[in-house]
Amino acid sequence: MTRPLDVEKLRNYRIPEARDDYDPRDVILYALGVGAGLSEEIDETGFLYERQLQVVPTMGVVLGSPGFWGMDPACGIDWANVMHGEERLQLFQPLEPSGTLIGETRVTDLADKGEGKPALVRSIKELRTPGGTLVAEVVETWIVRGAGGFDGQRDLPGDPLPAVPDRTPDFQVDLPTSVNQAAIYRLSGDRNPLHIDPQFARSVGFDRPILHGLGTMGVAARALVHACCGGQAAQLREIGLRFTAPVYPGDTIRTVIWQEGATLHFQAEALGRGSRVIDNGYAVIGG
Repeated sequence: MTRPLDVEKLRNYRIPEARDDYDPRDVILYALGVGAGLSEEIDETGFLYERQLQVVPTMGVVLGSPGFWGMDPACGIDWANVMHGEERLQLFQPLEPSGTLIGETRVTDLADKGEGKPALVRSIKELRTPGGTLVAEVVETWIVRGAGGFDGQRDLPGDPLPAVPDRTPDFQVDLPTSVNQAAIYRLSGDRNPLHIDPQFARSVGFDRPILHGLGTMGVAARALVHACCGGQAAQLREIGLRFTAPVYPGDTIRTVIWQEGATLHFQAEALGRGSRVIDNGYAVIGG
């Protein structure tokens, strides 16, 4: 049974600050969680070997994260009905293979699609060094099914994600995932049972556990790095996207990319199921 979002509880809730002291082992575990090393055509030793180790840029979404804070009853969200809507990451400097980063997350905006319809919850995480230098900003939007009806504004403020160009893509990259992909990815911090517990997944309408949306984002980011950055992860400075359908562990994800100078647009689909899993993707690259 669904219920409207408890706006007062959510507005008063303070998302815990999170500090990550991380090292190459954590960097490699994250890379494995987003499928690095599974492709037979692409050499990804640079993401998996501590010598000259590169960080998959989307690791910024898990560093300094309090995990799935929506599971805390004090926040007023019916967490079992949360789905990932959109994610945007901006890196102000490349991530180092080891270090300490502190994340401060706050809810910034809510939208009410109507009684019995979804609510949207937008949050922002600022990722800083202990000295206060801003390293990254992450903007996340959750869809909370059936949580509308609290008399809020209908739409979130700000510009929507851009549409992809109406022409043939410039690049196409197919990357596999493994059947235990979600089981590995969750070790980087998101312990939502939707991604590991078959019984829970069925209880919320899925045949089996699905891959984390942010895991899918990591796969797409790897495709962008290989197609447009010459394999140099630090060149990916910004990425945003909308999640449109679930990925199941074991799916192969095809990312199609349009390049317009330093700006990339992209979509992704799960091959074999004909399901578009990412839309309105954009990225910014640069040296």
